[in-house]
Amino acid sequence: MNDYNLRSLNEKELEAAVEDLGEKKFRAKQLFSWVHEKNAVDFDEMSNLSLKFREKLAAEYNLGESRISARQISQDGTEKYLLELGDGEAVECVLMRYRGDFSKKRNTLCISSQVGCAMGCSFCATAQGGLVRNLTCGEIVGQVYEVNHLLQQEGAEKVDNIVFMGMGEPMLNWDNVLKAIKLLNAKDGQNIGIRRMSLSTCGIADKIKELAECDLDITLAISLHAATDEKRSQIMPVNKRYPLGVLMEACRYYQKKTKKRITFEYALIKGVNDNPGEVMEIKRLLNDLDAHVNLIPVNPVANTKNIFRPSQKSVKDFAKMLKKAGVNCSIREEKGADIDGACGQLRGKLHKNQLSG
Repeated sequence: MNDYNLRSLNEKELEAAVEDLGEKKFRAKQLFSWVHEKNAVDFDEMSNLSLKFREKLAAEYNLGESRISARQISQDGTEKYLLELGDGEAVECVLMRYRGDFSKKRNTLCISSQVGCAMGCSFCATAQGGLVRNLTCGEIVGQVYEVNHLLQQEGAEKVDNIVFMGMGEPMLNWDNVLKAIKLLNAKDGQNIGIRRMSLSTCGIADKIKELAECDLDITLAISLHAATDEKRSQIMPVNKRYPLGVLMEACRYYQKKTKKRITFEYALIKGVNDNPGEVMEIKRLLNDLDAHVNLIPVNPVANTKNIFRPSQKSVKDFAKMLKKAGVNCSIREEKGADIDGACGQLRGKLHKNQLSG
């Protein structure tokens, strides 16, 4: 399928597109700047390109058909956006503003890689709708461009950190995600440092090994949520395909190749994976890895059974036990607690309204 979204094209591909339209090759660099640096949403913005060239571009291509259709703003400054895509589907992204309270000042955008998700994790709102389709590269980077365009209009600071932790499993849309990472990192584009990007996976072991060969200085985060196969398979069906032994072998391979620490995300679910016995299982599992465990009190999600948030004291006690056992860990700083916090909830509301309307 041809992708006529210029946001999907790198500079080499833009050069071919420009020459196909009968223009000089150097125009590709100007076009790349408008598309990938300046977040242009209309060809008329491209003032250093001739009207004739802009008309030819508009006749053959577009600048992405995704637009922000809903926006929620938290009291702590976190913003959640719903982006409607050209085919009527929608994805979410979340802007988290960190201002030195627990971390360095930064604007982090959590972006999606798929419409929906096939992983079926028990606590996830996105999983309830299943997988619809992969996002194109242009739709992935378009989340950053649309948010930055909005922030620019409001005189706010742009996004400078990216986390692939939104809707979908990034490693099951790997070609488009990898291309998006390179476009967002491009010096003549958004110029977001590769070390300022994180990718979260449910544990697609063969793709973790593939990532190890890519020579990308990106932060890898793995959704763990349990340290035994029996319990993890109950929470995360993907564990039946990639059990912990296979996953840990891939993690050791990744670490041997990259020398980078791996973050393990652990969503604490009351009465499920937050008891003291889990601590030694986590220690045993991660004992030979350079690992950091990121504890996340689970967000309550509609239509889920036995998914309850532990008390703040229980979360702190669990962290203390992990540290006492010698496991490097921290509790994730929460953002946007007063808006639809769980990934997929805002999209779910849109679909529910469409069905009821």
